[in-house]
Amino acid sequence: MKQQRPGVLLTRRLFPEVLQRLSVHFEVRDNPDDAVWTPAELIERLQGQWGVLATQGERIDATVLAACPQLRVVANMAVGFNNLDLEALARHGVQASNTPDVLTESTADFGMALLLATARRISEGERYLRAGRWHKWSADLLLGAEVNHSTLGILGMGRIGQAIARRAAHGFAMQVLYHNRNPLDAATERACAARYVSKAELLRQADHLLLVLPYTSANHHTIAADELAQMKPSATLVNLARGGIVDERALAHALRSGQLAAAGLDVFEGEPQVRPELLELPNVVLTPHIASSTRGTRLGMALLAADNLIAYHQRGQLLTPVKHPAA
Repeated sequence: MKQQRPGVLLTRRLFPEVLQRLSVHFEVRDNPDDAVWTPAELIERLQGQWGVLATQGERIDATVLAACPQLRVVANMAVGFNNLDLEALARHGVQASNTPDVLTESTADFGMALLLATARRISEGERYLRAGRWHKWSADLLLGAEVNHSTLGILGMGRIGQAIARRAAHGFAMQVLYHNRNPLDAATERACAARYVSKAELLRQADHLLLVLPYTSANHHTIAADELAQMKPSATLVNLARGGIVDERALAHALRSGQLAAAGLDVFEGEPQVRPELLELPNVVLTPHIASSTRGTRLGMALLAADNLIAYHQRGQLLTPVKHPAA
């Protein structure tokens, strides 16, 4: 009698290559409609499943785990894992992986693109033109902020922060300052042409502040009213990290009052909902969480998540197990 293969659930619609790879090893239940499930619907579909290929949109917590006792491994298709309750996973003996490295370069490219669009008012200029308001060239039309030779402050200096620093320093001759939980080693600092400073100095000195730190409870609203008040009125802020890093109400007030010049946001605290105040402001560039969105990168992330499931099934070891930020 043929032994039944373990079941794996794909929580969102993914590429055919991923389904093909997983189908060799597992009974795959996918989501071809790309529906966004409620927690109750997720629990229902996880019944009897050995593994799940999840995205950052699905919360895997104690309630889910208690209701799904057969679940043994969660392959998260993201670098971040704030959607995973790591303590609950450990209690239930469930392993978890993420997808580091795969999206570093494409996300760094997008970080620079969002910084440029924010500083140079590109979205605002396009809306101005499309609305039929451009009737003549003017010397002071939509004046933006300098990027070349300006000061970039990076909060969070992991793989993506370092990749952005290299682009900024070597491509745009920017002075790069950074703040991190711990300073980088000297060789890495030289490669990034970056200098470690305190968070307070970073806020005071940055012409452009870029956020790429992981979300944790300790980092919730790490940029709030007090921090925004320390920044230059001419400064811009770009968030590639997670929405909860920034107090969006305080940010909207700073942008509306002129306390801050502009912001570029790819992530939002309540996404896919966006705070209405941000939607109404002209000096905000808004993108729908697409920093890693190239086909090669997203396919690579999905395949790495699939390979983690396969590796754990075959050898009992994950390729890229989640590492807690505090570790």
